[in-house]
Amino acid sequence: MVKNSFILFYFLCSIQFGFSQTDNMDAENIRTIILKPTAINSYAPIVRLGEKLMLTFDDLNANEHTYSYKIEHCDLDWNKSDLSQTEFINGFAEDRIRDYENSFNTLQPYTNYRLTIPNETTKLKISGNYLISVLNEDEEVVFKRRFVVYEPKVTVGVAVYKSRDIFYIDTKQSVEFTINVPNMLINNPSEEIIPVILQNNNWQNAIIGLKPQFFRGDQLLYKYNKETSFWGGNEFLYFDSKSIRSSSLNIANVELGEDLYHTYLFTDEERRNQPYTLYPDVNGNFVIRTLNGENNNTDADYSWVYFSLKCANNLEGKDVYVSGNFNNWQLNDANKLQYNKALDLFEIKLLLKQGFYNYQYVTKSIDGTVSNHDIDGSFYQTENDYTVLVYYKKFGSRYTKVIGIGYGNSEKINN
Repeated sequence: MVKNSFILFYFLCSIQFGFSQTDNMDAENIRTIILKPTAINSYAPIVRLGEKLMLTFDDLNANEHTYSYKIEHCDLDWNKSDLSQTEFINGFAEDRIRDYENSFNTLQPYTNYRLTIPNETTKLKISGNYLISVLNEDEEVVFKRRFVVYEPKVTVGVAVYKSRDIFYIDTKQSVEFTINVPNMLINNPSEEIIPVILQNNNWQNAIIGLKPQFFRGDQLLYKYNKETSFWGGNEFLYFDSKSIRSSSLNIANVELGEDLYHTYLFTDEERRNQPYTLYPDVNGNFVIRTLNGENNNTDADYSWVYFSLKCANNLEGKDVYVSGNFNNWQLNDANKLQYNKALDLFEIKLLLKQGFYNYQYVTKSIDGTVSNHDIDGSFYQTENDYTVLVYYKKFGSRYTKVIGIGYGNSEKINN
C-alpha cells in the first residue's frame, strides 16, 4: 500500500506525446485488418488476461496462401522486451493460421483469415504490451498490429473536463484520473507507476510520463489540466456502404465499373469555422456489414470509395490524410490526399470492404506535427472516448506490467 498519509506534490518530470505506428506498411494485397476483443461493441485491442482477441484479415490474391503469426512481448515503448518466449507464453509464440475461407459471390475475390488469441497452442501468461506479426510463406512480415493485455490489480477513476486555460476553454478537453491501489505494495509510485492516456484509442497522440501530484491514503491523484489536455476535435465523418449497389446517406453516387463498384461520397467541406453539431459516431471505428449475404466476413464485397475535400484553409507545407481505425490511424502515401487544381479539391480513392466507416481529415506538417483540427476544427463539446492504462515497472523487474484500466467519455463533460 502507498504509505504516505499526508499530501505531497510532485512536479511533472516528463511527458511524451504519441508513439510511432508499426514500423512497416501493410502489404498491398492484405486488406480489412481487424484486431479486437470478441466482446460485442468492443473495438480497441485491449483485453484482460485470459480474455480473447479476434484477428481477421483479407488476402486479395485469393489463393489460400499459408500465413503464420508471431507474438512478441514488448516494453512500454513497444520495443521487444528481454523476456524469452517461455516467460510470457504457454505453448508456441509462432504457428500457422488454419482458419480461412474464400469469399462468396463477390466481384473482388479474396480469402478471409481468422485467428483467436489465446488458442489451443498459444496462451499468454503475463500482462503487458504485445505485437502480433503475420508472415507469408517466405517468412516476410505482411503486417503488424499492437495489443495490450492487462490484469486488474488496481482500479482507475476517469473524469473529463473543459480546459481551464481560457485560451483553449472552447477547444480542448482535459482528463483527470485517480488510481486506487488498496492491495499492492508500491515502494516508489512516482517512478514505478506509469499511466498512459489515449483519446479514441489512437496511440499517435497518447500522453505518457505523468507523475502523481498527490497521495491520499491508497490513492494516486492526477489532477493535471494543461498536461493532460487533448484537442476535442470534431465528430467523425461517416458513410455506410452495406448496400453496395445504391447510394445512401453521405454516398452521392454508385457506379459499376469494369471490375468493381465505385462509391462516390459527397464532397466534404472544412468545419473549423462552422458551429459545432452533435451527431452519433463510433469514435473512428468501423464495422464490416453487408445486405447482400449472411456472412459479413466472406459475403461483403469491395468497392473503390472516392473521398473529396473542399478546403479554403491555407495548408501550405502540410499534407492531408484520411484517417481512422480502418487504416490503423496510419499516415502514409496510401491514404494521403492529392490536390486536384482543376477542381480545387483534395481527392483520394481507397479500396474498402462494405460496412459502416468513421473517418476524419488530419494534417501533417513538415516537422511531423499531426493535427485533427486544422480542417474540421476543435470543440470542447465533441464526444470522445478516453482510456487510461496503468503500467507498472517494479524496481528490478525485467518487464513492464499493465495492472489496470479506466474509461471516461466527454459526453457529460465537467466544467
